Amino acid sequence: MHNKPANTPIIAPFFCALLTFLSIFLAGIIATTSHAQEQTATFAGGCFWCSESDFEKLDGVIAVTSGYIGGQLKNPTYKQVSSGKTAHTEGVQIIFDSQIVSYSSLLEYFWKSIDPIDAGGQFCDRGQQYRSEIFYHDETQREAAEKSLQALDKNASLGAPIATKITAASTFYPAEDYHQDYYLKNPIRYNYYRWGCGRDKRLEELWGTVAEDN
Repeated sequence: MHNKPANTPIIAPFFCALLTFLSIFLAGIIATTSHAQEQTATFAGGCFWCSESDFEKLDGVIAVTSGYIGGQLKNPTYKQVSSGKTAHTEGVQIIFDSQIVSYSSLLEYFWKSIDPIDAGGQFCDRGQQYRSEIFYHDETQREAAEKSLQALDKNASLGAPIATKITAASTFYPAEDYHQDYYLKNPIRYNYYRWGCGRDKRLEELWGTVAEDN
């Protein structure tokens, strides 16, 4: 007749407790990672082809969508927005992994990709449909954006007040398919447009070699 080990009643509950702890711990890690990969930022910096191209170069950026934000008309078209009558501006919505790139880093990059003292549009694109704007998604983003703007206004020698607004995010409408990844689908037309619009020349005037790095 075989006797059961005396410590069996102790070992079994110990392993159950250990497995429960590991399950909770791993679930927390997975939840945190998933949350980090689903952060959203929305910026308007003039032509969304250019903004999309700039932000898609950044490590930690998962996806960038060109679209329209800031107006009242539902489901606006490019023709309607470009007319300047809908109050929308061209913008980009960015999905990023905050474990790789922070929202504050995106803000810093955003400033160096626009002309923040231009109140009438951006570069060769004129009108409020091309205005620069930061659209925050929560209070943390709002505070970070305001802090970033204040630091820029204090430290930069731009020669004029910052014209870029900070606004609560409203409905973002993705632009038509042919606008998405335009710089990849039509590289010759895109590069000619960007050069002709004087975007990089103006950025170099404002920010120097930082613009080249962008």
